[in-house]
Amino acid sequence: MKDTLFQHSTIGALMGGMFDGTLALNEVLTTNRTMGIGTLDGLNGELIIVDGTPFQVKVDGTVHEVDKRTKTPYVAVTNFEKEGEVAVTETLSSNQFKEKLKQAFSSVNTFQAVKVKGTFQKMHCRSVEKQEKPYPRLVDAAKDQVEFTRETVEGVLLGFYTPEIFGSIAVPEFHLHFLSDEHDFGGHVLDFTLEKGRVEWQTMETLEQHFPIKNNDFMEATIDYENLAEDIEEAE
Repeated sequence: MKDTLFQHSTIGALMGGMFDGTLALNEVLTTNRTMGIGTLDGLNGELIIVDGTPFQVKVDGTVHEVDKRTKTPYVAVTNFEKEGEVAVTETLSSNQFKEKLKQAFSSVNTFQAVKVKGTFQKMHCRSVEKQEKPYPRLVDAAKDQVEFTRETVEGVLLGFYTPEIFGSIAVPEFHLHFLSDEHDFGGHVLDFTLEKGRVEWQTMETLEQHFPIKNNDFMEATIDYENLAEDIEEAE
């Protein structure tokens, strides 16, 4: 369905250590779902879906196309069709970019899909090593994250904006991943400087929230939401 954000599991469950892959990518990437972000079984690196093709950024910084039989514990994906666009011709920090984009959105009270094709003066990303059971909380796993920085890189920055009220379902505000045009650099975005590019966005009318009800760990877990916002901020 157009203007629908499909999400498997929740950021609250992922923060609580629900890292088992519970849905295959070939089940996710149906009905023309072409753009998305997430992670892979065991929190194995960063997942970025570009034009329907899933890529994994591993903890060693390498980028690999992912077999669609691979399972994910958490993914957000949509059939991206731009609603609006703007050309960026001035250098913007990540914070400047986010504020500019929020002003351009039709609303900040619903989910927005974001896609940027451009040249970045700096891109600062991370990936996380695959975890083994018993799984830690994500905030603890992220303490051992590996960070990568590249100067003057062309690629696609994409992800989603989430209203704060949905902060236990998805990362509040912006959750973005990056993939270079050469497919040799990327990851979960920590910071960037945009030099120039084309920024596109789409208002999400519908959230389709899918739960891993066949996974006993998820169904029986007691997830601690008390410090969730602080943990997400630290992990992100």
